[in-house]
Amino acid sequence: MPMKTLCLLLSPRLIGIKNRLIRSGNSGKKKTILMGLLGIAFWVGMFLISCRVLKYFQSIEMIGDLLARHLLTMLLLTIFSLLIFSSVISALSNLFLSDDLELCLSTPVSIEEIFLSRVILTFINSTWMILIFSMPVFFAYGYVYASGAGFYFTFLHMIVAMAMIASGVGIFLTMALVHIIPAQRTRDIILLLSIVMVIALYFLFRFLRPERLVDPEAFFSVVQYMGALKAPDSPYLPTRWIGKVIWGSLRPSVGQGCFFEIALSWTTALSVMVINTWMANLVYFSGFSKSREARKRRLGGKRVLAFLAGACARPFGDEVGAVISKDIKVFFRDNTQWTQLLLLGALVIVYVYNFSVLPLHKSPIPLDFLQNELAFLNMGLAGFVLSAVCARFVFTAVSAEGKAYWIIRTSPLNIKRYLWGKYLLFLSPMLLLGEALVVLTNYYLNVTSFMMVLSAATMFLLTFSIVSMAMGFGAIYPRFQHENIAQVSMGFGGLSYMIASAVLTGVVILIEAWPVYMIFMAQKKGVEISMGQWGFIVASFALALAILAAAVFKPMKKGFEALERYEG
Repeated sequence: MPMKTLCLLLSPRLIGIKNRLIRSGNSGKKKTILMGLLGIAFWVGMFLISCRVLKYFQSIEMIGDLLARHLLTMLLLTIFSLLIFSSVISALSNLFLSDDLELCLSTPVSIEEIFLSRVILTFINSTWMILIFSMPVFFAYGYVYASGAGFYFTFLHMIVAMAMIASGVGIFLTMALVHIIPAQRTRDIILLLSIVMVIALYFLFRFLRPERLVDPEAFFSVVQYMGALKAPDSPYLPTRWIGKVIWGSLRPSVGQGCFFEIALSWTTALSVMVINTWMANLVYFSGFSKSREARKRRLGGKRVLAFLAGACARPFGDEVGAVISKDIKVFFRDNTQWTQLLLLGALVIVYVYNFSVLPLHKSPIPLDFLQNELAFLNMGLAGFVLSAVCARFVFTAVSAEGKAYWIIRTSPLNIKRYLWGKYLLFLSPMLLLGEALVVLTNYYLNVTSFMMVLSAATMFLLTFSIVSMAMGFGAIYPRFQHENIAQVSMGFGGLSYMIASAVLTGVVILIEAWPVYMIFMAQKKGVEISMGQWGFIVASFALALAILAAAVFKPMKKGFEALERYEG
């Protein structure tokens, strides 16, 4: 009977997945096939890169295997940490904030059965993506070390044990926090702490300058080099036990006597499940009740936010200004959105820092040529970063209206004015971001005045097109029914936009490449550019400008038409 009840509680999710696959139609099947092919391409690429790195490690005498083992330890520790964070976030949604929980708890089913069904959903939701996309690295270990079937069996069941432990720890932490703090506030606190921790780890990793590990001149002795390779290691960490077992299956000569670690891993995984079940009987229902309490609103920053929203909306007039003001207020009231600005700030700092520590003086290429070449290629990298940021904030701007989009659609507000208003709202911050990425990195590269002006001008014009494409594709592929706005950009529309923006950036850079080379070499050799060359240069820049202009107006036009046809 308990198993039958458990299957019944899980059946709505399974039926929902089945219905989405059946009713998706031809377009949905094409999207599924495309995403599957991209996933396979990622797998193959990750596998080949991992094989190359491990084979390089093997070619290093004395410490090659030690490097590979340290890499395995750090990989397991990273996956374990990600699984815990993912489980905490997923457990909050599945155990306390899901819409169907009230119906489930009103049925004659025990708390244990409901809790167990939610634990299974949490485990699947929080682990499948991390585990699947990390598998190519482990398979590369098996391939490079020519391991037999025993390694793959050992790896699979030990990874499952690690995922169960991480998921159990995440669920335990979630129940403990929700018992003290209501679930709504817990989600905000965990989100903020997670972002701060990710930023701290990001800064720590980058400022340690791991590129020195491949530079023997950076270390004075083998002892210093080995000290730099040390990863957090403790006999109480599950990753220590699991890493020893997996490495033992790769190297049987050092893997004898791992039965204790195998037993310890699985007994810990099962014990965490039992402890969580006991705790659920004590605190789960009370935590669920707290999650249904109304949230208290603090009014301290209301005046500042109202002033900011009003100042930004004033130039757009009353109709569009009302939408702009609403968007700004919603953005800063939602902790899941404004906190991402912290991640964006960290990205910019580390991006610029990477260019400030480039060892240009060690390159055999002439310094002035290398500096300007990197500055030119940096336009493509900055364009890609800008596209990724636009995918998160600009592409989702239309879908962010949610189920209230019908208010916009039935109002006197013209769709064109609505879309152009949102476009202009996002254009200014994106221009600031794009110019900061290019100008600051060029400053540290110490490029010529010509390259500084060209990079800044190209990024300025490219930003108009990238923002327009994000807004246009977001209007062509809207998703007004979503639980999390961040999920909108992860679908087929977001992928199509990223591909299109990458192609646009690449085409513009390719068109400008030869004219820039001609001008640079003329300056370097001290010769004048002929009239024919000037004609080619002007034609190339005019072509790039025409493409960028078309990339501004064409996506917006398609977006207007798509929203006009949209009927929900």
